[in-house]
Amino acid sequence: MTDPQSLLDAPQPPETLAAPEPAPDPSGGGAAPDYLPAKFWDAEAGQARVEDLARSYAALERRLGAAGGDTVPDDPAGYRIAPAMEGLTPDPEVNARLMEAGFTQAQAQLVYDLAAEKLAPLVQDLAAETVQGEQRRRLAEHFGGDDRWRTAAAQIESWGRANLAAPVFEALSHSYDGVLTLHRMMADGEPRLVSGAQPAPAGRSEADLRRLMQDPRYWRDHDPAVAVQVRQGFEDLYPDEG
Repeated sequence: MTDPQSLLDAPQPPETLAAPEPAPDPSGGGAAPDYLPAKFWDAEAGQARVEDLARSYAALERRLGAAGGDTVPDDPAGYRIAPAMEGLTPDPEVNARLMEAGFTQAQAQLVYDLAAEKLAPLVQDLAAETVQGEQRRRLAEHFGGDDRWRTAAAQIESWGRANLAAPVFEALSHSYDGVLTLHRMMADGEPRLVSGAQPAPAGRSEADLRRLMQDPRYWRDHDPAVAVQVRQGFEDLYPDEG
């Protein structure tokens, strides 16, 4: 026989049934908040796609640019590049790579400006060195080989610096035709060069030719037509003997 229950024991409440769990949402989760586009909402996990949202925002920042209105075009042809120098025109392949990297209009222009400022002079120097190398080869061939050309070059330079104005000598010494003119002038002899005023068959005296050599087209621009006039003039004045 069991002991009677004490009247002082608090009565136990009747067992309550646990509330039934809600049935799963057939749609796969909660709906996206009104302020968030649906593409950034993970309905299954019931949370925002934070990484997708961050990537989209970064891409938007790149397109809008740091300065208002400076944007990345939708097509490479949309870049409006102002020519930084003559001959340096926009390149479709370069523009495509700039757009792919998210370069704005201003940033793309800066790329072309830097190319004109830093790269173009290097290319021009390289082209000039190539031309000079070819002219040196022709001069060596004209004088009968490298050794003879080196000897002749030293003589021509010494004579030219001693007898001609610096701008005239510099202009003549930078071209194949000019060096041949210097050599002919030297071979004809300094006294004849300095004092001769014999008119050339074409009507040019030595003084005329000297004035022509002071023309910027000759010593600065290296105009081939003017260089030919000078050389032909001296050849007419001082023809080879024999």
